Amino acid sequence: MSKQNISVTTDCVIFYRSKQNPKVLLVKRKKDPFKDKWALPGGFLEDEEPLEDGAKRELEEETGLKIKKLKQLHTFGAPGRDPRGRTISITFWGEVTSKEKVEGNDDAAEAHWFSITDLPELAFDHSEILKVAREEYFRKNA
Repeated sequence: MSKQNISVTTDCVIFYRSKQNPKVLLVKRKKDPFKDKWALPGGFLEDEEPLEDGAKRELEEETGLKIKKLKQLHTFGAPGRDPRGRTISITFWGEVTSKEKVEGNDDAAEAHWFSITDLPELAFDHSEILKVAREEYFRKNA
């Protein structure tokens, strides 16, 4: 059997539930690939780290936001989704009911709440991830 060279990441889709205009939390990448592009908060899982713990850690490191409950959304792993090599992302979603203060930290230059109807171009396959998350979010909140 050949040795795999696959990395595992977690990404978070965090919604701010506003009746008039729901928002989603994005970070501006500080480093390549996709430097200065907006992305979902996330990053590489540590070797002995449970999936949800990794997602919460990356969210807090990049935005300062602590969230108690995340729900696993989907796994994304198409070859080529990350130019650094084969990467599988386990994605999570959650929501806050108030517009929490966020600030870019770690490898995020900025963190900002965006209207889900007016999003910038996103890095990696994060537009696809967000599409799946929005469908789940609106299904749960219909």
